[in-house]
Amino acid sequence: MGSALFYHLTRSAPEMLLPMLVGKSLAAGWRVELRGTQLPALERLDESLWQGEGFLPHGLAGGPHDALQPVLLTTGGQGGVNAASCLMAVHGADVSAEECLKLERTCILFDGNDPQALDHARAQWRLLKQGGVEAQYWSEEGGRWERKQ
Repeated sequence: MGSALFYHLTRSAPEMLLPMLVGKSLAAGWRVELRGTQLPALERLDESLWQGEGFLPHGLAGGPHDALQPVLLTTGGQGGVNAASCLMAVHGADVSAEECLKLERTCILFDGNDPQALDHARAQWRLLKQGGVEAQYWSEEGGRWERKQ
């Protein structure tokens, strides 16, 4: 049974945390679906993943090699193509409890400075918990990540 980790971003953008999370997921032997809500935002993430330190093999959904991508950037309805074990949701992308329970891990990153993003994350938390998903909350504190109870 998978778990959901909520990352409350207060000092940095998803582009800063994603390379570390994606790298750890790949090191665990997992394929990753990185789900967003709009293509322009995913294109920016795609560009930032190519420019970071290290090599994080990935691609935008819709190409001829989607099933082979270790990390596939998707929008709604494009998931499942690369047999991901880990789902990372950004920019308010929805995740169902059924999805979480089938995966090794789900990471939900949200902007703590945006009231709408906070409300959406809280709703996601309630939905996943009601669906039987074990959830953890991580907060960005002084440049470090701390698990909160």
